[in-house]
Amino acid sequence: MSAPRLLHTAAELKAAIAETLAAKAAARSAGGDGAGDRKPDGPLSLGLVPTMGALHTGHRAMMDAARAENDVVVATVFVNPLQFNDPEDLRRYPRTLEADLELLGDAGVDLVFAPEESEVYPGGPPLVRVSSGELGNRYEGASRPGHFDGVLTVVAKLLHYAAPTASPAVSPVRYRAYFGQKDAQQLALIRRMAADLGFDAEIKAVPVVRSADGLAESSRNVFLDPAHRRAAAVLSRALFALRDSVSAGSPPDLAGAVALVEAEPLVELDYFDIVDPQTLQPLGSADRPLEKPALALLAAQVGPVRLIDNLPLEIPRTG
Repeated sequence: MSAPRLLHTAAELKAAIAETLAAKAAARSAGGDGAGDRKPDGPLSLGLVPTMGALHTGHRAMMDAARAENDVVVATVFVNPLQFNDPEDLRRYPRTLEADLELLGDAGVDLVFAPEESEVYPGGPPLVRVSSGELGNRYEGASRPGHFDGVLTVVAKLLHYAAPTASPAVSPVRYRAYFGQKDAQQLALIRRMAADLGFDAEIKAVPVVRSADGLAESSRNVFLDPAHRRAAAVLSRALFALRDSVSAGSPPDLAGAVALVEAEPLVELDYFDIVDPQTLQPLGSADRPLEKPALALLAAQVGPVRLIDNLPLEIPRTG
């Protein structure tokens, strides 16, 4: 694959998107083959994959999903300061743009937007931000006040920056944005924001990617030493044990899953719950089976790293 085009300003990004879409439209008119899930005579499509860099196989899965479904793929690499509660956490967040560009090129990404902080927040921290509301105050929001306001504010800006504009040569364009299921609460909030604020982008979820030991891929995993890495594997074991109890038609054994995590001395559990995937309202009861699909989600401190994970819980089919 060729190296993606690297852009640093919103104006450059807008111009590059328009140019790339126009080239795709011209190629189609000249009889070039199509890409993605559209029909050859259907609308062109653009896929946006926002990231904070330090890319891994979980990000690669998002790029692959976007590449399979769209004519043009845009990735962003921006470490957003608004979503960090701890300045030290922001400082030590890995920044690996050169390696990221190699992965993005291998994935067939067309354009990469890697702005400076002053480009995204030219007047310093914004005085007006997107509020995550009640949905953002639970779970991760309770542990990291203001985190989701920062996430939604930057995602709103990135969705605007990459939104394809209609032109005589290119109209209309289908717009999709891709986010990882691993950040389940973030995904629910972004979907809600897109619906409530009328963003013209389809929000697509990409399943969690796991290492061989079951640990969900995360940019923060690099900070785990071998002992903490082994201990962290209990998180996925507990999630899968809970899923097994639900799949068997039994009441969800949340207490057993919690006990499994708490038995690991190097893991400090923050929360572990069963919720509605869209509203994040708690579901389930210890004395009866689940009545509809749900989501198990958890967070824990493992040594120096806070880890989150989740797993869909499907009710068994009957008949």
